[in-house]
Amino acid sequence: MNVHGIKYKCTEFRKSFSNKHVLMQHRRIHSGEKPFECSVCSKRFTRAGNLIRHCRIHSGDKPYKCHMCDKAFSRSGDLNTHMRVHTGDKPYKCSLCNKSFSHSSNLQRHKRRVHSNRRPYLCPYCGKLFKTEEELKCHIRIHTGAKRYSCGQCSERFTTLKQLKRHLLKSKIEGS
Repeated sequence: MNVHGIKYKCTEFRKSFSNKHVLMQHRRIHSGEKPFECSVCSKRFTRAGNLIRHCRIHSGDKPYKCHMCDKAFSRSGDLNTHMRVHTGDKPYKCSLCNKSFSHSSNLQRHKRRVHSNRRPYLCPYCGKLFKTEEELKCHIRIHTGAKRYSCGQCSERFTTLKQLKRHLLKSKIEGS
């Protein structure tokens, strides 16, 4: 069948598959059928390969080893991503400023922080809006008075890392 270019098509998505077995596996997504169950935590999966990969969480098995350092990974994709540390490869390029990133998540964060005006994170105390959850959390400490950063020299505490750095610089200049 595949020799003649016949494809097996999904009726719910515009996807087609080269063989019937793969289409049947795909249909489990729509039906919610998950026939493969983890014997440790009872989590269920649509494919046997996903269960095998999941079981490595419980066994600690990390069969994918980096040949350049001592790191090991439970998934081959994680090893491939890790190799970018050694190669310097940055395949994810920003279409707006041509900056490159080694991970797609870093590109998405860059676009949100640098190029977007969207501010979905609302401060419950004052209503100010922020681009990232991290910025909001830092801002909320102003309202709560939480002081996460402490000086190792004098134990004085600060709300922001910037305040701690300013204190350390001042202390160094004054020689204390």
